[in-house]
Parts: sequence; C-alpha cells; structure tokens
Amino acid sequence: MNSPALQKNWVEWLVFSCSLILVAGVLGFLAFTAATLGNAPPDLKIHLSKAQPEGKYFRVPVKIKNDGDQTAEGVQIEVTFNEGKPDEETATFEAGFLPRHSSREGAVIFKADPRNGKLEARVLGYEKP
Repeated sequence: MNSPALQKNWVEWLVFSCSLILVAGVLGFLAFTAATLGNAPPDLKIHLSKAQPEGKYFRVPVKIKNDGDQTAEGVQIEVTFNEGKPDEETATFEAGFLPRHSSREGAVIFKADPRNGKLEARVLGYEKP
C-alpha cells in the first residue's frame, strides 16, 4: 500500500515531466545533428569591410566564414593593398580556430590609405585538426 508520505504531489510530477521532455529533446537534437553531419572540407570565405583611420595607420576589419562541415585551424589570411603603383603593401594574420559553420573577425593594419586603391584577400592555408 502507498502511504500518504510516499505519494508524489502534482509539483513533483510537473518537474519530472518537464525534465523528461527536456532530456528527450536534447538527445533527439544531438542524434539528428550527428545523423545529418556532412563531411565537406572547410569552405573559407573572406569579407573585407571599409578601412577606418586609426592614428597614422588604417585598420581594415576582416571577417572569415567557414561554410564547410569540417573545422580549420591556423587559418592564414593575406590582404594586399595596391594603389596602382608597382609596389604593394601586404598584411597577414592568423585565425587560430575556425569551427564548421562559424565565423571569426579580425583586422589588418596598413600604412597607406586603402580607401584609395584595391584590396584583395586570400587564404594562404589552414590545418585540419
């Protein structure tokens, strides 16, 4: 027989039900993510924003996006500025870790005003973890 002291009240049943639904939902989400995970290599895209004066130099914000299904480590980015003259200015930086379907932001610094010329960016290389 059930004694009155061992019976659960409605609050305990409510907490149990909510916990059960939450745990089942998280496990379902993790199973779905694991089942639909692709195997595409890192697909890195670079977006350069407008240059901003910073003291006697110019800062160019850079956003790197990984649209691939795999992580990239040690992503090397090179940004080149050319004013139409034979010499060009180059700046590089490294994004240490770029998970799948994520992005990172950074900046490069130039001496000359890059608003007066052409900026080009490219990925020099990366590692697979």
